Amino acid sequence: MSDEGYPEPDRVEGAPHPRDTARLIGQDTAQATFLDAYDSGRLHHAWLLTGPRGVGKATLAWRIARFLLATPEDDGGGLFGDPTPAPASLDIASDHPVARRIHAGSEPRLFPLRRAWDDDKKRLKTVITVDEVRRMKSFLHLSATDGGRRAVIVDPADEMNTAAANALLKMLEEPPHGVTFLLISHQPSRLLPTIRSRCRELRLTTLNPDALTEAMTAAGADAGNGAALATLAGGSVGEAIRLTNLDGLDTYAAIVRLFSTLPRLDRPQALKLADSAAQRGAEEKLSLLLDLMDLFLARLARTGATGTTGLEAAPGEAQLLSLLAPHAAAGRRWAELSQSLGARARHGRAVNLDPAALILDMVLKIDEAARDTLSA
Repeated sequence: MSDEGYPEPDRVEGAPHPRDTARLIGQDTAQATFLDAYDSGRLHHAWLLTGPRGVGKATLAWRIARFLLATPEDDGGGLFGDPTPAPASLDIASDHPVARRIHAGSEPRLFPLRRAWDDDKKRLKTVITVDEVRRMKSFLHLSATDGGRRAVIVDPADEMNTAAANALLKMLEEPPHGVTFLLISHQPSRLLPTIRSRCRELRLTTLNPDALTEAMTAAGADAGNGAALATLAGGSVGEAIRLTNLDGLDTYAAIVRLFSTLPRLDRPQALKLADSAAQRGAEEKLSLLLDLMDLFLARLARTGATGTTGLEAAPGEAQLLSLLAPHAAAGRRWAELSQSLGARARHGRAVNLDPAALILDMVLKIDEAARDTLSA
């Protein structure tokens, strides 16, 4: 929760907020790239942090902001006129005044640009609006009198509406003195090309199973059955925490059990799976179920294309994938079905289609495609 008692849009439930995450695991290259630019005097005014959701982009943005605000600007004269030693790490002591203020959400030289609370609808807004960018501009104007570095974290930049994006672009084109913009993006292709062109990119990668387990443990999350969790999470600690919070491993196992009944689909199992997404307040469960259905189709497509199943994410999955995707042609059909069902799901949610009907429709389409494959 924020100081006002509103939920924070840039926080994963069950994990510390990125500003409070002490370590960034598995992203040494991205950290070293930024530090090299800083040490060599090539600090760009805007950085675009990209990579899959949940791999540490926000944590890195807050680490960079904390580092910049806590590290004195080098005036060229260290002790006895010697140059100030270049920092070897982005680490800042937890008892540093800047670190304490950031933890408390009271650092006057840092502005987090993110979705705001909608008082009328009593929920977070779905996009970052131009009103939030105007608040940022006022912050930068007022904080300019204090001197020194300032930082803005946009999390995520993908959620800006058109007016907000254009307003931010003007600031990137004529950046205020001493301000570093840190834009987090899960899908940089959705950003204006002119915004991307004015930023230097820092690309973060997915985590291997060992690093993902270490990161989850550091976040205080349950990292049990790490291999299956890493497989489904795709190397994203944020996604792994979501899977853990919402019983994602059990849900994926239920999907595998259901489709293991093919070619004679177990209708009671299908209805039970569909009904699990129709419970009141199950919006997050529905999102997860749709994501896992899509992941199952993607794993079928990859199995057909490569001839290998990879690590098993649920009991019996490897045998099922081999049965339903025995060759490349089947893999292509599953990939095409994944695209068409994804579009149907987006449309169904946009028009508020009954969640149970939406899931059951997907199950029946997969059933039809599986019977075609098995009879070929």
